[in-house]
Amino acid sequence: MFENVRVILAENDPLNLGMLEQMLQQFECTLIKAGNGQEVIDAISAHPQVDLVVMDLNMPVLDGYEVLRRIKQDVHWHDIPVVMATADGEEVAAVLELGANDFLAKPFNLCELRHRVMNQIRNKRLADFASNTNAVLEMEVAKRTAALQQALARALQSEYEISLRLGRAAEFRDQETGSHLKCISQLSKRLAQLARIPGEECDLLYFASLLHDVGKIGIPDAILLKPGKLLPDEFETMKEHTVIGGKIMSGARDYPVIEAGRIIALQHHEKWDGTGYPYGLKGEEIHIFARVVSIVDVFDALLTERVYKRAFTVEETTAIMMDESGKAFDPQLLELFFEHVDEFLALQGRIHADAVSVTSITDIIR
Repeated sequence: MFENVRVILAENDPLNLGMLEQMLQQFECTLIKAGNGQEVIDAISAHPQVDLVVMDLNMPVLDGYEVLRRIKQDVHWHDIPVVMATADGEEVAAVLELGANDFLAKPFNLCELRHRVMNQIRNKRLADFASNTNAVLEMEVAKRTAALQQALARALQSEYEISLRLGRAAEFRDQETGSHLKCISQLSKRLAQLARIPGEECDLLYFASLLHDVGKIGIPDAILLKPGKLLPDEFETMKEHTVIGGKIMSGARDYPVIEAGRIIALQHHEKWDGTGYPYGLKGEEIHIFARVVSIVDVFDALLTERVYKRAFTVEETTAIMMDESGKAFDPQLLELFFEHVDEFLALQGRIHADAVSVTSITDIIR
């Protein structure tokens, strides 16, 4: 009927014990006898896969109540079915309240006894089967989840590398290296974290900020690579790199990184006071991503030597940028940035070479 059934039997009355043994033999089970309550506990410890405990309430050392309480309160044992044998009807309610799965009324009715025991063994086997099935399913889900996470990680890394190289296509024409892009990417993410922007959006900004100047790929070399200050008409042409970048990344709303890159490319030269380009957006009309990138982009540009300028010192960079608070930059974001400037300098220093000096913020953010 059932295979490898294990039953712990604790009954003090020899006559009742004989009846129980005779009945349990029908199940071809392994019978584990216990002479008192402590031996029941010891037997369960030795055979944790037991299918059923049948015991008398009145046992020496530990009575049935205490044994039942310990079984049902133990995280590893509480699913073991326990059938209590009692001659007192009032005791039935008490043992059921403690968690007993069933009871046997004395004197035993063999037919009733057989069915009650069989039902409990069947329920235990079904519960074990469900538990084992769930365990197998959980392992399979864990494997699939791990595989998906690995695939997602590879996809994200690929997305980062593609964004980095697309950004470099413009930066190399500007005689810059990928270190500037990596600096913008990492500093932007860190400032976003400090600003308590949700984690997923910080990760999105980490990728999308790499694309902020991709529109420079459409700017003529004579302007893009010109040393020194641009003439007014040249500067107007240079400003077109924001619109070009937006056009390059348009029509990709189903791709969050590209869409965020489009917004950043269009807006990272907008100014808090509305005097920026290309649209003259003001204040919070400018996307938070673009406001973040504009701060770290200028910070890195001021501290870094370019074809058209020397590098600023840290002190000069701080003074120039703070003077632009509420004008070029979101004042709260800028204040937050400089509260943690040592952290940003350390991060920038790990990516870049040492910085040197320059003259005008208009030239820097051209």
